[in-house]
Amino acid sequence: MTSPRPHGPSRDQKRQMKSAARLYAVQALFQMEHSGQSVDVVRREFESFRFGETIDGEEMAEGDVDLFRKLLDDAVDRQAKIDQMTDRALVATWPIDRIDPTLRALFRAAGAELVEADTPPKVVITEFVDVARAFFPEGREPKFVNAVLDHMAREARPEAF
Repeated sequence: MTSPRPHGPSRDQKRQMKSAARLYAVQALFQMEHSGQSVDVVRREFESFRFGETIDGEEMAEGDVDLFRKLLDDAVDRQAKIDQMTDRALVATWPIDRIDPTLRALFRAAGAELVEADTPPKVVITEFVDVARAFFPEGREPKFVNAVLDHMAREARPEAF
């Protein structure tokens, strides 16, 4: 006789869903900036056509919808504050509007989680460095992301360090 299976996703599946939500949030923020679409339009598209769907033969990961929505909403609502934090973390000659739009979206999503969530800063940094690796597998960007997010985290939540 086998023991009954627990209901709902396992701890590892929940972690993977949160990681997927962070990746999707970066993609959605990039899409919003690139296309000029509203947060509501992009949110619906991602939730309807990305989460757990198969696209071009690739199965997309299931994402944590609540985290995805929170990151998008907080990134949009707090964009000025997050961009100012990012600017302070960047070298003075590289303001946020001059960096790669994918990195800009990543910093906004990560900044939203640093400013508005209870997730430990080190977890946020690790997760978004992994997102950077997904977008820039051969480049130096993950190290750059790590340094910028460390600076942002120390500003947003100094008590955590």
